[in-house]
Amino acid sequence: MGLNSRASHSEDSGQQLAPRLLQWFASHGRPLPWRKTYDPYQVWLSEVMLQQTQMERGVAYFRRWLERFPNVEAVAAASREEILKAWEGLGYYARARNLHQAAQCIVRDHQGLVPRSYETLRSLPGIGPYTAAAIASIAGNEDVAAVDANVLRVYARLFDIDRPVGSGPGRRQVEELAARLLPPGRARLYNQALMDFGGLVCLPRLLRCASCPLSSLCRAARAGTVAQRPLAKVKKKLVCLQRAAAVIVGPGGLVLCQRPAGELWGGMWEFPGGKYGEEGAAEALPSLIRRQTGLVVRVEREIVTVVHHYTHHRVQLTALLCAVVGGEALRGGEMGTASRWVPRNELHRYAFPAGTRKILAHIEAVCPELLLGPQDAAGCGCPSLF
Repeated sequence: MGLNSRASHSEDSGQQLAPRLLQWFASHGRPLPWRKTYDPYQVWLSEVMLQQTQMERGVAYFRRWLERFPNVEAVAAASREEILKAWEGLGYYARARNLHQAAQCIVRDHQGLVPRSYETLRSLPGIGPYTAAAIASIAGNEDVAAVDANVLRVYARLFDIDRPVGSGPGRRQVEELAARLLPPGRARLYNQALMDFGGLVCLPRLLRCASCPLSSLCRAARAGTVAQRPLAKVKKKLVCLQRAAAVIVGPGGLVLCQRPAGELWGGMWEFPGGKYGEEGAAEALPSLIRRQTGLVVRVEREIVTVVHHYTHHRVQLTALLCAVVGGEALRGGEMGTASRWVPRNELHRYAFPAGTRKILAHIEAVCPELLLGPQDAAGCGCPSLF
């Protein structure tokens, strides 16, 4: 197909795309809770929660969050620990910290009203181009295209884009198409229609071309390349890490350390420990604990090894029961962490990364005596952590 034919087809497809897509959305759009009012706080919250999160799971968290934080003022007034605890399990915790910080800015600088303009939204912490475009277009109906993963996939197929669209020139091509094809005054409906179409019809692996209302406009469908679009980018190599965690039990409860604010899972709590190499978890742990907490510990036994994943990492986390045999009073150590004894009946108040949650779940199910205080020595039940 020549360049003129390609351009002509793109223009023809663009003219027909919006009417067909909006007609489909009117009948098949998802009845999502924030679509009842298009309140900008709720739209913002939904967009942040749904990044890297499946829709059903995101909606469940969205509903629970609104019960605890019904407005921006409630978010701004909460402590960082409360925010992280409410976010626990959603992952990518920088989203929660940025949400908290932006809410405080909105209360301080915008009278508690979430802005609806793209440019103002971009000035807030943690709100990037996509999130600002989504809020501005969905809550404010501003004529700005919002390009998420679903939209990238839909356009890559409609226009048979033969290069990766996740970043670089491919993404810029999609963004230019999205801006050009956005129907003026219909941004709220059109952007949501594209998102829903990518989430319900134009799926990553389950191809529904036979029943697709846009199939006659789709260049990839005509070329037989739908399964190859969007073009996959080269995957980054999986990095495998080994970490050890000390479950230190004493009359004051269990020792927990808070991760520094600027690091991964910043502000969350975990068992003290760290990376180890060829020497093994049990051999490396006492030195790690001394540096991190000031305590001298003896490793008693292994409790469990769990595996969890984040971004391009696979972490094997081995938890070992440890006894305090000396050292200084509990303190922050060389690793820049804050440490404290946490009473067993207060563990449920703390926000934990996935690996720590898996260890606690194992302890609760297999060796709950570790969660019992001295007064519970007879073996009565302990409170659930989850």
